[in-house]
Amino acid sequence: MNIDIGFLIKNILSSLLMPLSFGIFIGTVALWYLYRNRLFKAKFFLLLALIWISVISYRPTSYFLLDGLEKQYPKLENIPEDVHYLLLLGGDKEKRTWEALRLYYKKPHLEIITSGYKNQAQENKKLLIASGIPKERILMQTEPKDTQEEALAIKKRLGKEKFILITSAYHMPRSMGIFQKEGLNPIPAPTDFQHSNSFWAIPRGYYLSKTEQAWHEYLGLLWIYLKN
Repeated sequence: MNIDIGFLIKNILSSLLMPLSFGIFIGTVALWYLYRNRLFKAKFFLLLALIWISVISYRPTSYFLLDGLEKQYPKLENIPEDVHYLLLLGGDKEKRTWEALRLYYKKPHLEIITSGYKNQAQENKKLLIASGIPKERILMQTEPKDTQEEALAIKKRLGKEKFILITSAYHMPRSMGIFQKEGLNPIPAPTDFQHSNSFWAIPRGYYLSKTEQAWHEYLGLLWIYLKN
């Protein structure tokens, strides 16, 4: 079995830098002080861990972080005449694929490139064909494991030719940064906008997952900035 060590290390480091991991670390510090019978510090760090996990699991926190990402690119309505390809990044195949369908029927000469690791490209292709897209209009990229590898693969295929890039709105800023850094010319077509103005919610695991989604993107943007 082939293991990409760099890919594995990157995912481990990313996991360790997530908000929940930080909350667990604070809780572990509290247990350490409890073990040492230093009760004041144990109570302090235990309370801090509880507050931290409550905050990152609260709807306003998660949607505030997502909003900062999703506002950067508007929904694509007009497709330039000189664009012939549409890249559908893997992920949420229903919402991203329906956006591909919407744009395809605006301009049926487009060729759709499905992409994504571990059968995502194949699943998206099947959904597109089932929705009426001729299979000869669909190409696939099955090897890339992350957005950086997606950019390198599309660079080999299209060079500097313009193409529509479809991904979730929260993921679009990082995707655009990576693709443009490779000298590519993507036209952003964000979908799956998740912003909510409601403040009436108790902390939930669902909102924690949204916070971690957004945090992962901000870490990726920071990494792009540091590399540049």
